[in-house]
Amino acid sequence: MRTARFTLDPAFTVGEVDPRLFGSFVEHLGRCVYTGVFEPGHPTADADGIRGDVLALVRELGVTAVRYPGGNFVSGYRWEDSVGPVEDRPRRLDLAWRSTETNRFGLSEFISFLRKIGPQAEPMMALNLGTRGVAEALQLQEYANHPGGTALSDLRAVHGDKDPFGIRLWCLGNEMDGPWQTGHKTAEEYGRLAAETARAMRQMDPGVQLVACGSSGRSMPTFAAWEAAVLQETYDLVDHISLHAYYEPLDGDVDSFLASAVDMETFIEDVVATCDHVGARLKSPKKISLSFDEWNVWYMSRTEEQVSALDWPEAPRLLEDSYSVTDAVVLGSLLIALLRHADRVTVACLAQLVNVIAPIMTEPGGPAWRQTTFHPFAQASRYGRGEVLDVRVDSPTYGTQKYGEADLLHATAVRAEDGTVTVFAVNRSRTEPLPLEVALNGLGPASVVEHSVLADADPDARNTLAEPDRVTPHAAEGTALEGGRLTAVLEPLSWNVIRLA
Repeated sequence: MRTARFTLDPAFTVGEVDPRLFGSFVEHLGRCVYTGVFEPGHPTADADGIRGDVLALVRELGVTAVRYPGGNFVSGYRWEDSVGPVEDRPRRLDLAWRSTETNRFGLSEFISFLRKIGPQAEPMMALNLGTRGVAEALQLQEYANHPGGTALSDLRAVHGDKDPFGIRLWCLGNEMDGPWQTGHKTAEEYGRLAAETARAMRQMDPGVQLVACGSSGRSMPTFAAWEAAVLQETYDLVDHISLHAYYEPLDGDVDSFLASAVDMETFIEDVVATCDHVGARLKSPKKISLSFDEWNVWYMSRTEEQVSALDWPEAPRLLEDSYSVTDAVVLGSLLIALLRHADRVTVACLAQLVNVIAPIMTEPGGPAWRQTTFHPFAQASRYGRGEVLDVRVDSPTYGTQKYGEADLLHATAVRAEDGTVTVFAVNRSRTEPLPLEVALNGLGPASVVEHSVLADADPDARNTLAEPDRVTPHAAEGTALEGGRLTAVLEPLSWNVIRLA
């Protein structure tokens, strides 16, 4: 196998990592909330019903911004249903997932959950622009954020929350380009509504940060034209535009699946080009940032049949994908793609946090455990803070049906404030180890602190209720840094974290 190579130099950088790149997503879907985050009566639950075992894993995972309450769910959401005494909250039909929503867990409980995670956990509130509009958005903003002295802010205090929630980051709807979305709109219809909502919200608080809906996937027939039309209306009023992408191996094509980040990077670059084209046309010096607020490995081909069979149950087992080593390597590669574009991608949310296509799984009344995908995310969140260095790989390639020739090596590197450097690397070869050489020009590190690997002789190995620690990262042998030259061998089908100091 030919050696893969790249050079790191502090003169060539991408940009600073925004901590919100390591966000996640809590939607009222399946068991993400009920028996996931929230389970009164569980042996580890606190007085508010939050599962302590889940809370500990969420802290370990290192999530930052948490998007809530949807997702498709939000387009039928009445925020008033989720506040006040629990016994007075109404039960509602959730059209998005053919389920019954009890509203036992609502806005106050969500904010309380984030505060228990820690100060790094920031709310990212999605607004219903499907069945509702400007007035309801303003009412929620006043209830959540105004200090007091008005009807809705005082109502929040009556409900037990004297202090405002301080929600800065707001999504102006969800996937409004999708025909599946309750209240689906054309780009022109949505763009006008988003602009009206944004303008009004900024009248209440000029400091809000707003995310306009981009395309719900790069494969949408309206992709790019949608972004251009929406931004024509909202460019000076919003801060971000959203991207959503999910990946799975279709028809057994694992080689293309392993190169999913090729598509993600192209998606990001296409949206950046569209944003900048609109900015140029408007003669604006402003740059729109990207919010990749839904991304993951998701076996979507199984979902439609599951949902159509439901008859309005409470918290059904939906989208509970069990992730393999292969899935974890792909997820690590997607993290690398996000980091490689940290100059423009400033928010990203792994969808979702618990049980639903999630890194954390639970059993009602039973344990919680880490899926294979937990480990790449937790390591990237811990060690991927700082400045992303520009990585241009010289790598052997392999053939894929979807993306043509793809590099076997996918990599990036982040330099922390203290000068330490972390290399994140994926070997996409399913059968062969990949020798790696990295030249460090003008960088301080002189030794290898750790080379952690997630790989397994069985690419289908998983963590389960019966074997929760079947797959965990292990230490690599032989990685060295001498004379400014890092050498390593990346195991076949592996996610690698190499820390240098």
